[in-house]
Amino acid sequence: MRRLLGAAVSAVLFASLAACGGRAGGSEVGDGVTQPPLSSLEPSRAPLDIEGPSTAMMTDRHVDPVESDEEQQLPATVTSHLRSGDVEVTVTDTSRIVAFDMSGSIAATLWGLGLGDRLVARDRSTDFPGADDLPLIMSEGHAINAEAVMQQKPTLIITDGGVGPRDVVEQLADTGVPVVFVENEASFDGAAQLARDVGQIVGLPRTGEKLAQRIEGEIADVKAEIRRFVPEDEDERLRMVFLYVRGNSGVYYLFADDTGVGDLVDALGGIDVARELGWTSMQPLTDEAMVKAAPDLILLMTHGLESAGGVDGLLAEKPAIALTPAGQKKRLVDIADGDALSFGPRSASIVEALARAVYVPEAQK
Repeated sequence: MRRLLGAAVSAVLFASLAACGGRAGGSEVGDGVTQPPLSSLEPSRAPLDIEGPSTAMMTDRHVDPVESDEEQQLPATVTSHLRSGDVEVTVTDTSRIVAFDMSGSIAATLWGLGLGDRLVARDRSTDFPGADDLPLIMSEGHAINAEAVMQQKPTLIITDGGVGPRDVVEQLADTGVPVVFVENEASFDGAAQLARDVGQIVGLPRTGEKLAQRIEGEIADVKAEIRRFVPEDEDERLRMVFLYVRGNSGVYYLFADDTGVGDLVDALGGIDVARELGWTSMQPLTDEAMVKAAPDLILLMTHGLESAGGVDGLLAEKPAIALTPAGQKKRLVDIADGDALSFGPRSASIVEALARAVYVPEAQK
């Protein structure tokens, strides 16, 4: 079910991006900026009293490799999750790796394992420093270009099946290159498990475990820091929704708890309206749904907001949003597309950036 959901979300994202000509990931927002650490900030107003939009900006978009002296253990025999069933794949060479998924999480995980120099190509969401200059293996239609993949002479391909065409990707195994399909749950727990799984695939199981523990520890730390800003009274907490927008093509979706939004909202100390209303997967934005949700704050992607003409353009196009508490106060928080739902080694930094924009927007530089 998780894999089917991921594929459905990916299909919506890619189709709408192709229609509007946008990028699946990345933005100049947050590159090369200096932000105060959350630990140095104090709330100046109650969350419900804050007005106006803000942009979440990360202090550093780099992926730092975890420290490890482990030597690779190859060959490694691992499980690949095909649609037809699980199969065993033996990995013998990791000198040239192609990794792709919707959010760039697999490539970021490999970078976190210290194998960034083994990556020879990238998907659209792999845009963090050091990887952003790699050859792109996605076509203009935001599908995997098999020819572009094979031109890189990969010795290993890792993906989660969320981008395709899936049949084409599975057929890459017919070339003799090991292709491993991993499970990649959009959550903080999923990010830690992905580190363990990818570590096993590349023959670095102990390094994978260290990276998983680092991800878990950093998330726990930033959650603890955010708690200082969250009101004890639940009635004073922010009701949040995540809105996916591609205004050029008329695409408007409310993303539900099981797309990864639930973890973000929980980490921010907000009330997950999608969970409260029992939404699953993706809900087309309707006036009725938005009015019923009555969010105090709307999370969305930077390029999506731009595609709708900014805050004023979105409110004019969707008057129902303007009627909500979030719309009345223009409480819209955007974050770079490639960071919004990217669960991996940078998860804690992404949450911290969102927390600054949500609770102390005046501290943004």
